[in-house]
Amino acid sequence: MKLTFIGAGSAVFSAELIKDILRIAGLENGTIALVDTDTERLIIAEEIARFLVSATGKKITIQASTNRKELLAGSDFVINSIEVGGPQNVENEYKIPLKYGVDQCIGDTIGPGGLFKALRTLPAWLDIVNDIMEYCPDALVMNYTNPMSLTVLAALRATGNKIKVVGLCHSIQASSEKLAEYLGIPYEDLNWRTAGINHMAWFVELTDKEGNNLYPKLKKLIQEDSFRAQDPVRFHLMEHFGVFMTESSGHISEYLPFIRKRADILEKYTGPGALGGSGYYAGMWPKQRAGAPELLKRMQNPGYVIKRGREFASYIIEGVLFDRLQVIHGNVLNTGLIPNLSSEGVVEVQCLIDKKGVQPIYFGTLPTHLAFYNTQHMAFHDLVVQSVLEQDREKAFHALMIDPLTSAVCSLDEIRGMFEEMVTVEKAFLPEYMTI
Repeated sequence: MKLTFIGAGSAVFSAELIKDILRIAGLENGTIALVDTDTERLIIAEEIARFLVSATGKKITIQASTNRKELLAGSDFVINSIEVGGPQNVENEYKIPLKYGVDQCIGDTIGPGGLFKALRTLPAWLDIVNDIMEYCPDALVMNYTNPMSLTVLAALRATGNKIKVVGLCHSIQASSEKLAEYLGIPYEDLNWRTAGINHMAWFVELTDKEGNNLYPKLKKLIQEDSFRAQDPVRFHLMEHFGVFMTESSGHISEYLPFIRKRADILEKYTGPGALGGSGYYAGMWPKQRAGAPELLKRMQNPGYVIKRGREFASYIIEGVLFDRLQVIHGNVLNTGLIPNLSSEGVVEVQCLIDKKGVQPIYFGTLPTHLAFYNTQHMAFHDLVVQSVLEQDREKAFHALMIDPLTSAVCSLDEIRGMFEEMVTVEKAFLPEYMTI
């Protein structure tokens, strides 16, 4: 096995994935190649990786380079977790929209923040995609970079769907664990069917091991204010949509036009407990990023346990290498998997994994009201990818224009003003066609 990890300088996250991989039963040999453009962060990631290999006694070779072309050749798997211009722009992408009344919580996959993160990320990502197609065209690419749907869609469009790519997230794992906790049942007794798009998939069915519908119980529980306060936005949305959603209360509140458009509604349904506070990501992420150097020290403490987590990457690797059937939820091209969503977009559905790779499973049609909001975001994704591939500046503006939260708050002139102000401030990080 050879795995190349691009963006490995995200040391906390890369450490989690490497721990998972080293816990694959039977995987004793191979190479993990680490790539990052930030030498200082790459050194930390390499030290952590070498420590983990040593601690687990595996005969895994660790390589590291700032030049991905030196390491990509021969890769069976590629993980992408790049961050382009984030530290310099995350505050701008929160504060400028806020001036115009667009109050974001996370703002890295949708809305003004998601748009501009995509515009500075996708050109660099497509350069990586070109190198993958040249040096390891048969590699299975696992993308963790946000905006998730946009990153996967851009790679597929740029290569004519030739690249083997799946987008991975942990929102379905985390949300299903939360649901078991809310319902007071063992996780292994919870069954569900979920599909949609990343960060906006729907638990269309929710049953126990006997097949009993659990929604009546959940809807009864949320009548208690103290219970409802645990996940205020999602429980509020569930009352009206009829189903639970796969993203946290804070993040999902910016995917829809109902919550963050007025201060009184925002105060009622979001708060620190729901990670729904204004500017949560802009305030949290720089601190989290700065914590990487301390991670190795914590690992070296006696009693530290290297255990396997819930991220899907290691299970994909295990399934492919050892032909052990695995079930994940992945972001893939909608080849009729959800018939009432665009066949030119990326959807999040259940997938089987074995030696044949990632095999998405047909889900069927979503209820119309759920499909509508997925479709609205898929149109946003489509416009952003068109903008980057065609170098069409106006299509980037059109994407912002149809964003649900932005259009719920701003006039067209205000959206244009916000767009131009963000272009001016982020000029050094944007592709040339955006700044002409």
